[in-house]
Amino acid sequence: MRRPLVGALATLLLTGAAAAGAGTAAAAPRADAGARVSADAKADAGIKADADVKADADVKARPKAVDFAGTVALSNCSGSLIRMPSSADTDHALVMTNGHCLETGMPDAGEVITDRPSSRTFSLLNSSAGKVATLRAVKVSYATMTDTDVTLYELDTTYAQIKQRYNINALSLSADHPTAGTPIKVVSGYWKRIYSCNVDGFVYRLREGDWTWKDSLRYTSSCNTIGGTSGSPVIDTTTGKVIAINNTGNESGERCTVNNPCEVDENGGVTVRQGINYAQETYGITKCVGTGNKIDLGLPGCALPKPAAAAARR
Repeated sequence: MRRPLVGALATLLLTGAAAAGAGTAAAAPRADAGARVSADAKADAGIKADADVKADADVKARPKAVDFAGTVALSNCSGSLIRMPSSADTDHALVMTNGHCLETGMPDAGEVITDRPSSRTFSLLNSSAGKVATLRAVKVSYATMTDTDVTLYELDTTYAQIKQRYNINALSLSADHPTAGTPIKVVSGYWKRIYSCNVDGFVYRLREGDWTWKDSLRYTSSCNTIGGTSGSPVIDTTTGKVIAINNTGNESGERCTVNNPCEVDENGGVTVRQGINYAQETYGITKCVGTGNKIDLGLPGCALPKPAAAAARR
């Protein structure tokens, strides 16, 4: 575990139509000339429209600038201020980090924690990694190391208040499963360092010690994350959205031990990749957050592990 230590097209078509009309009126004695003018204007508008569409596509394909704004530093890990597709500006904000970064210690395999009071603090960073505020939690909304490795804290401030006071926007979680080959950046608030690589692929099961994670994301080798980067948001540089949360890597080549996760395929085959690092996908979290930014594990499509009745608070 990575602990520390369409508008332009319509306008052009209307312009073409107007030009065509003007051409026809000016050349009324010769209908064939007017038709040619109209056709030429429409063709010119079409060329311009195609060019604008291509330019718009090029802009969308350009990598988004990724910096430290919206990330946080914890006492032992990295994290981020995040919002769901359904989050409102007036909702109390959420901070996301790993389950194994929980201040009370790592959850056991099979353990799920919900709605536990917390007063943990986080250093909110700006684009250049400067600290702009101390944020405070009121509770652990959700934490587990089963199937995934995540902790979500609810803060005592709203997104609107944070924006007004510090001019920082939360990072947005993507609601879509990531894609192999996607260029990504892993942004560590703890180390104030950004790692760049691509999504190499996905792991059916990732096993480390007593814990097993499902459908984990594997990096290409240039994301050589280290202790303290746990909880860092993994950002798709095409969309600028968070697609995963950094959590572990195989350090010494051991098989399925702590700090040495192994990959397990559908048939039980085990692969060890020394020096390769991993993250847990976050799109599934968006399906488990309801009105008011509250975790609702009963929502349709929510697949996050649920706590046993007796273990909901521990």
